[in-house]
Amino acid sequence: MQSLLNVKKDFPVLENNQDLVYLDTGATALKPKVVIDKINEYYNEYGVNVNRGVYTLSYKATTEYEETRTMCAKFLNALEKEIVFTKGASNGLNMVALGFGMDYIEEGDEIISSELEHHSNILPWMEVAKKKKATLKYIPLDSTGRISVDAFKKVLTKKTKVLAITYVSNVMGYISPLEEIIKIAHENNVIVVVDAAQAVAHMKIDVKALDCDFLCFSAHKMMGPTGFGILYGKYKYLKKMSPVEYGGDMIDIVEKDSCIAKDAPYKFETGTPPVAEAIAFKEAIKYIEAIGYDKIKEHVDELTRYALTKLSKIPGIKIYNPTTEVGIITFNVIKAHPHDVATIFDEHHIALRAGHHCAQLITKWLECVGTLRACIYIYNDYSDIDKFVEALEEAVKYFEEW
Repeated sequence: MQSLLNVKKDFPVLENNQDLVYLDTGATALKPKVVIDKINEYYNEYGVNVNRGVYTLSYKATTEYEETRTMCAKFLNALEKEIVFTKGASNGLNMVALGFGMDYIEEGDEIISSELEHHSNILPWMEVAKKKKATLKYIPLDSTGRISVDAFKKVLTKKTKVLAITYVSNVMGYISPLEEIIKIAHENNVIVVVDAAQAVAHMKIDVKALDCDFLCFSAHKMMGPTGFGILYGKYKYLKKMSPVEYGGDMIDIVEKDSCIAKDAPYKFETGTPPVAEAIAFKEAIKYIEAIGYDKIKEHVDELTRYALTKLSKIPGIKIYNPTTEVGIITFNVIKAHPHDVATIFDEHHIALRAGHHCAQLITKWLECVGTLRACIYIYNDYSDIDKFVEALEEAVKYFEEW
C-alpha cells in the first residue's frame, strides 16, 4: 500500500527525523519547506519593519505583509478590512470577548458555549460573564459527545446575546452543524463567534456562506508559522469593537488627554507585528490550495478508516470518538494513565498528545483524567499507522502484565 499523497519530502522535520511518526497535528502542524524558505527570505533579504519606513526595503516588507491580508480575505471570502492579524486563535478569541463582549454584554444577558470548547473559547467569555453579571450556559451534548441543532434550541432564550462555538472539536474531531445553528442564532439576534482553529487544516471556510459574525484561527494549525493568526469579523462589528491593546501603529491622532484610533482592522494591530510569520503564511495557504481540500479529506479519511479498523481489533483500549470526521482519534489504554502510555509511544519515536488537550470540560464529560490523541494529516501514511498500532499493542500488553 502507498500513501494517497506523497508529500513527506516537503517537510524538513520528517527529512531530518527519519524515524519520526508525527501524530500531533492537532497541537501544531509541521511546516513545509516553502513556508520555512519564505521566513528565511524575509530575514536574509529585507528583514525590516512594516508600515513605518519610506525606504525601499520597508516598502517591500509592507507590500509582502499586506499581500497576506489580501490572500486571507480571498481564502475566507471576506473583505480585506475584515481581516485582523493576531498572535493566534487564542489571542483573537480574547480580543472578541474583551473588546466586543465587554461593551455588548449587559447584566442579565446569557452567553452560550459548549463542553467541547477549547479553553480559549470559554475562559474569555467566563470572564465577561463574571464582570458583567451575565450567565454562561452550555449546549448539552448528545450521547456521543456531539453538538446538535435541537440541543442548541433548548438553551436558546430571549436573553441570549452571544454564542461562542467550535467548528471542529480538538478532542472529538466532530464538525459542528454551524450553518443551521448560525441561521437560528441570527433569527434570534445572537452574535456568533466561531473557533475554527481545528477546522482550517481540513476544510474550506467561506465566512459569507457560513454567515458567522467572528471567526478565529491560528496559522500554525494549517502548516503556517507559529505566533500568527487571523481574526475575521464582520466590518460593522469591527468598526464598533474596542481595541484591547494601545500603542504604536494602531493610532491615528494623539492629544494630551485623548486619542483617535485608526479604522479596522489596523486599530487592533498594535506595535511591531510578527512580520516574517505573516509574510510566510501566504505560502501555507498556497500549499494547501495547491493540494486542495478534497484531496486532503480523501487522504485523511482513508488513513483514519485504516487506523480505526486496526484499533478495533485491539482489546484493552477505549476509543471515545469512533465516528471522528477530521482524523482525530481520542482513546485510552484502559489499565494505564495516558501520560504513562505516551512514554511508550515516545520510545517508538511516535509523537502524539496525552492529557486534557486544553479542553478540560469534555475530558470531565468523558469521565476520565485525560486521553491520548492521535491526529492524522497529509504527511502521514500507512506505515505511520502500522507503527502506531504496533506501539499501542505493546503498550496494552505491558500494562496488562504490569
